[in-house]
Amino acid sequence: MENTMSETNKQSSFVPMAIVATLFFILGFATWLNGSLMPYLQQILQLTPFQASLIIFSFYIAVTFTAIPSAMVIRKVGYKNGMALGMATMMVAGLLFIPAAKTQIFALFLVAQLVMGVGQTLLQTAVNPYVVRIGPEESAAARVSVMGILNKGAGVIAPIVFTALILGDFSQSVGKELTQTDIDTMANNLIFPYLGMALFIGVLGFAVTKMPLPELVDDEASQGKGQVKKALAHPSLALGIVALFVYVAVEVIAGDTIGSFALSLGVEKYSVMTSYTMVCMVIGYMLGIALIPRLISQQTALTISAILGCVLTLAIVLGDNSSVSISTLLGLKTVLPDTLLMIAVLGFANAIVWPAVWPLALSGLGTLTSVGSGLLVMGIAGGAFGPLFWGLASGGVQSAEAQQGAYIVMLPCYLFILFYAVKGHKLKSWK
Repeated sequence: MENTMSETNKQSSFVPMAIVATLFFILGFATWLNGSLMPYLQQILQLTPFQASLIIFSFYIAVTFTAIPSAMVIRKVGYKNGMALGMATMMVAGLLFIPAAKTQIFALFLVAQLVMGVGQTLLQTAVNPYVVRIGPEESAAARVSVMGILNKGAGVIAPIVFTALILGDFSQSVGKELTQTDIDTMANNLIFPYLGMALFIGVLGFAVTKMPLPELVDDEASQGKGQVKKALAHPSLALGIVALFVYVAVEVIAGDTIGSFALSLGVEKYSVMTSYTMVCMVIGYMLGIALIPRLISQQTALTISAILGCVLTLAIVLGDNSSVSISTLLGLKTVLPDTLLMIAVLGFANAIVWPAVWPLALSGLGTLTSVGSGLLVMGIAGGAFGPLFWGLASGGVQSAEAQQGAYIVMLPCYLFILFYAVKGHKLKSWK
């Protein structure tokens, strides 16, 4: 009888988890598309590195001001309707790229990115709890890791699809002066792919409302007044939020600025470079699943990641762009500057940070765990500021040397993650 009930539970949770897995893939696809979009618009609109960084900023800044409102919306309409509403917002964002491409007005692209970020935040707020709460609690970490692999796996595919559908024959235009006809053609290449993505997300959003997703019930004890203040009284949580903020900053720098840096170096397939970073992240996720906690602890993994991040950052800043290697990361032999490959390997250093910080930050929170989780999600806002600081540090010029030196902004981020791994997560009181 017990075995029959267990099998029934597995079957009843399979469909919801399959739906959630699909949504995580879509989240990853839309997010890591930015790594290709940023240098592409930089080339079309002739943007400085700082202006190009605003493309990423407008996407991630949505988390800062919509995370809490999104939670309020979810409580009012429910998790399933919240997912559909998030996808409807993402569909609108995809459609906004059409007038943006037609007019080639930079501000319209930023608005489209902002709306996409709002939709993503709403969808993430609705879908993340399902990973933990649908299925046995003891296997939640494994489900989180699987969803992470799907998210980053989408990040491998998105730039390849972008390059095939949008960049097309213009991959050889790097370093050449574009005519207005070239610019118009490149801008128009955005229309049908983004229209297709918008329609697909819209149809899926409608389908989700008809699918057998169980509604989740929130813990009333975690919604009382003053819960946020009580949660932040735990140094491990407060410092964990900062650790996630700087982590997402370096993750997005490694994933989304690598294309712009490749463009400045004259790499023809600059729009696919994000895939290299994502491949390294997926490898890191898989190693994390295999090694933690069997062979190494979460704290040790986090320490190693932070040290590797510091070493790679210094190697990138001090490296020689003329030194090249043959890369086969994506199954194709490609000659790339060593500095670009080291940025990609940052994906490997970054992979373990997110799954390692979360349990360390939430340890000992008890009934405040859900509040703490909501606060940790806000650390995603770091993705808005990482590329922005990189753009500012580059001095707003197109030279490869200036952009290379700008990667030094990652060093203090990795040093803070190292502090959190060694000491910060152990603090029990501010005194």
